[in-house]
Amino acid sequence: MRILALSDHESPYLWDYFTRDKLDGIDLILSCGDLKPEYLSFIATFAHCPVLYVHGNHDDRYEKNPPLGCICIDGDLYEHEGLRILGLGGSMRYKDGVNQYTERQMAWRALKLTPRLYFKKGFDILLTHAPGEDMVDCHDLAHLGFSTFNRLLDKYHPALFLHGHTHLSYGRSIQRESRYGDTRVVNAYERYIIDL
Repeated sequence: MRILALSDHESPYLWDYFTRDKLDGIDLILSCGDLKPEYLSFIATFAHCPVLYVHGNHDDRYEKNPPLGCICIDGDLYEHEGLRILGLGGSMRYKDGVNQYTERQMAWRALKLTPRLYFKKGFDILLTHAPGEDMVDCHDLAHLGFSTFNRLLDKYHPALFLHGHTHLSYGRSIQRESRYGDTRVVNAYERYIIDL
C-alpha cells in the first residue's frame, strides 16, 4: 500500500503546482495535523482514496471549518482495506487551547480505546501529531513527545508510526525516519510517500 503522509506545512508541490498525476498510485492519504482545512479539502477533491486526519495543536479552526471530504480519526481506530489505523492528535499542553493535552489526559484518551484495540487485535499504524517521548531532539514543552505513544508501540508493535509537529526546518537533528523497536517512525512534515 502506498501512503501519502502530510503534516504542518502545505506543500507547494501539491497545492501551488498541482497536477492530477501527482496523486497517481496513492492508496491512502494520512494527515498528522496543522494543515489548513482548505488544503486538505483540495487534496480530497482529487484523491481517489480516503483522506484521514488527526488534529494538530493549531487545528482549533477545524471546529468551524472542517476539511471537506476528509475523515477525522482523532481518538478513533479506523480500518481501511484491513489496515488498522489508530489516531491520537494534539500536542503536549503548553498553554490554554484545544488539542493540547497533559500526559495523563493523553494516556486516558488511549485507555478508552483499549476495548476496540483488544477486539481488533491491535493496530498497524499509529497516526499522531506529536512524536513519542525522546523520539525527536526537541526539549521545549510545546514539542515534547508523549510517553503514552511509546507504551502503545511497546505493547502492539505496529509497522508504522506517523507524526508531525517537529518541523524538519527546526534543525539538522530532526530526522525524517527512525526506528523504535519493530516500528518504522516517520516525521510526515510537509509531504512524504511511504510504501507499506
